Amino acid sequence: MRLNTFVSKLGLAAGSALATAALAGVASAQQGMDDLEIIGTPQPGGTGFQPAATELARDLQWLDAMVLIIITAITLFVTGLLAWVILRYNDRANKTPATFTHNSPLEVAWTVVPIVILVFIGSFSLPTLFKQQEIPEGDINITVTGYQWFWSYEYTDEDIFFESYMIGYGEGNLNDSIRDQLVEAGYSEDEFRLATDTAVVVPTGATVVMTVTGADVIHSWTIPAFGVKQDAVPGRFAQLWFEAEKEGVYFGQCSELCGKDHAYMPITVKVVSPEVYEDWLATAKQDYPA
Repeated sequence: MRLNTFVSKLGLAAGSALATAALAGVASAQQGMDDLEIIGTPQPGGTGFQPAATELARDLQWLDAMVLIIITAITLFVTGLLAWVILRYNDRANKTPATFTHNSPLEVAWTVVPIVILVFIGSFSLPTLFKQQEIPEGDINITVTGYQWFWSYEYTDEDIFFESYMIGYGEGNLNDSIRDQLVEAGYSEDEFRLATDTAVVVPTGATVVMTVTGADVIHSWTIPAFGVKQDAVPGRFAQLWFEAEKEGVYFGQCSELCGKDHAYMPITVKVVSPEVYEDWLATAKQDYPA
């Protein structure tokens, strides 16, 4: 037990040291990105979606709204029927109950109508599903690997590789040291436990294909504002794609319970102009050689 505790603390210390050291290259590798708007971030008490930054996210949010209207109408209809039956056919209002056992037209109706509703929903949901699952040819190809408890990224066409740790990982609660690290990386303390020391950088208008896998246990890579989520399964490779439309900083979290520090492996994606991306690419090849 003591050995396990020691190893755990040693791992946290090593992770913290690596994360702090990695910040030394952040300032040079991500110059010109400090003024990016932070768009995709969870809000206190928020119940809706993050602003959609891709076509996939817009499709998903529209589909959700459409299905919500349908199920709300069904719920109100069924609730109304129940209320009507309770009031109209209770013992006081209906002293002599009917003796019939079935109603063929009614039985046909409650069989056919749900089928029609499901076919209608499927006619919109299946194209959205196919659009997600049919992976196009990527302008940028990135291999993502989930570890306990950080992510690594390899731009396979550019020979760039880096690891991404939560800023302040292993240091516990927010303190002056973490505040300094956040400021140095261009964030505020509001982004604590969301921001990472290195971020995935992609340009607007580019088709990004990410190949996702896990190194130890199952993780899950997701950016809600992009409408993408893919489990990272050890020994398997799965893909997702997106085409970001608006410059900004977007956050995600590992979305598959992966161990004690599951809550501390966030995801940061910075969407920039093609010109800024080219500048970043030139610097990143020197700072993060594969």
